[in-house]
Amino acid sequence: MNSATLADRLLDFSARVGKVVDSLPRKRLANHIAAQLVRCGTAPGSHYEEGCGAESRADFLHKLRLALKELRESGYWLRLIAKAQLLPQPRLTKLLDECDQLGKIIGKSIVTAEANAGK
Repeated sequence: MNSATLADRLLDFSARVGKVVDSLPRKRLANHIAAQLVRCGTAPGSHYEEGCGAESRADFLHKLRLALKELRESGYWLRLIAKAQLLPQPRLTKLLDECDQLGKIIGKSIVTAEANAGK
């Protein structure tokens, strides 16, 4: 997958997270989750974009690690939304799958970049 395609998928993920946040009920728990999810769910794409313009391999790896960390956190909040029955599980299934796929892609990119750094 090229960097533009991954950047587009991350942007789409952010937009989809925004739609989930906007559809949450106005309840105390949902409001807390919404505030957390809107931050971490929109961050991976910006970290990735920053990484693409990194000034060094170390900076690149740092930005990718941040993107992966935010994807993991996003997955947690999305699972909590389902577990707390704030939205129906089927509404979240595809987004959770995309979150997992993006995490695997970013994780593999980190492993590859680290391996190339040793060469």
